[in-house]
Amino acid sequence: MPRPRILVITPIRHIAGVSEILESTGDVTYLDDPDSAEVENQIGEFDAVYTNPNKSRVYIGKDVIDAAHNLKVICTASTGTNHIDKPYAKQKRLPILALTEERQVISRISSTAELAFALTLAGLRHVVRGHNAVVQGGWDYTRFIGRQMNSLTIGVVGYGRLGSMYAGYCRAFGARVLVCDPYKCIEQTDLVQVQDLDQLLCESDVVALHVHVTDETQGLINRVRLEKMKTDALLVNTSRGDIVNEDDLVTALRNRPHMRVATDVLADEVRSRLASPLLRFAAESDQVIITPHVGGMTREAQEIAYCHSASQLRNFFASPQ
Repeated sequence: MPRPRILVITPIRHIAGVSEILESTGDVTYLDDPDSAEVENQIGEFDAVYTNPNKSRVYIGKDVIDAAHNLKVICTASTGTNHIDKPYAKQKRLPILALTEERQVISRISSTAELAFALTLAGLRHVVRGHNAVVQGGWDYTRFIGRQMNSLTIGVVGYGRLGSMYAGYCRAFGARVLVCDPYKCIEQTDLVQVQDLDQLLCESDVVALHVHVTDETQGLINRVRLEKMKTDALLVNTSRGDIVNEDDLVTALRNRPHMRVATDVLADEVRSRLASPLLRFAAESDQVIITPHVGGMTREAQEIAYCHSASQLRNFFASPQ
């Protein structure tokens, strides 16, 4: 039986062990940073595509899938799958291998929660703004007076793996923590669970998003909800950009000069990142901190996630089709 052909469209050769697993599975072709046209031109006879949304410009949608005449599986080294047209893949009977339900694996990965906490501190203490001012010759602290964590209320939206980790970090710093998650019953004496998201938004100095993109959460933070937030609130998003209506967010930031945003994600960042209104606003305002979707990008997290997803692909081809 011929070895499966695997097309890798995200950089992996710097991550220990991943190439070895894939190359033991099949014949591998590496495209480190292709655009959609390159993938469409080359994917025709491949049996599998291996990807990750953090470092890929390619949305695996109808055009890519239709060009993949021999494709049997899509494998993504990520928990999120909004860089894949899942309904169309299902229509084409293409399985998607992801880390979303791999609880034992992803429970070992704390990187994104750690980044969310780092962005929280950076936003509260004006770290980026202060650094930029010093580099430009300034040394005046009065513009950068921040907030102290043990005097604040932190609102955590979503209490899954990452939300619970992040809440623990905030509690360790003495913050009061509110949690809103309609799918969890939280019985911890050091947390306050609220059923109403609006209550969390009204009371919180920091609002941190830790939810997946679904029909329910798409545009969850919009004009109406932004108006519920404190005028000097900090919004932290390390989940997915599509959870926030960016046009509404930019309007809120313009109207509230003391409101701040620290985000690792942008709406539809794979296909149209440069069109993001939040990215454009960040070029003119110091109210925004943006990092390039580095939440899971630590050496340890990459090795755990990418090696496991490669093993998923190996197991797929080892099983009877």
